[in-house]
Amino acid sequence: MFRLPLLVLLSLVVAFGGGVWSASRVLKAVSGFGAISLGPWVGYPELQTADADPFAKAHRAGDGRILLGRAEGLVFTAREDQDGEMLSGRCAYEISGQTPPARFWTLRLTDDNDAPLPAAPMFPATLTSWTTLRNSDGTFRITLSATPAPGNWIRLDADTGVAFVLTLIDTPTAGSAGLIDLDMPTIRQIGCRDA
Repeated sequence: MFRLPLLVLLSLVVAFGGGVWSASRVLKAVSGFGAISLGPWVGYPELQTADADPFAKAHRAGDGRILLGRAEGLVFTAREDQDGEMLSGRCAYEISGQTPPARFWTLRLTDDNDAPLPAAPMFPATLTSWTTLRNSDGTFRITLSATPAPGNWIRLDADTGVAFVLTLIDTPTAGSAGLIDLDMPTIRQIGCRDA
């Protein structure tokens, strides 16, 4: 007697719940179309423009963050190293090379949900182009690990996956069609705890 209405109700709950869940998952996982990948670094140059696709606009509205305009800068995020391994807060990494031309850049760490990692007192949580030591040829080497390292060092000590966010401010590359030809820093794993 109640079998048919119960099956219909169950079907509607599964369909509606699955649709809401999948739409929410896609909006959280995708910043939009038009991504450019330069090694492990991924950027969305159209994300903050009026030409952004509907998924990017929905992601931007749900995120609630103020994004840089195309003339202001460009944000690249890395979630894996040069070998395609996912970045982990339990590992140590070395970022080396140089960034594309920019008036100013920052490198910061986030967790899986793009929230900044909690900073410990007296330990650097970010580096900028003004505070980074460079070699004579303009390249740099940054160590990200739980233990202090000489030279450029950012504390990385988390039990979750992490992402490295490189923000280029006032860069001529933001409006360039030659984004694919840019040289980005390399990310190399140099060890892991409990491995």
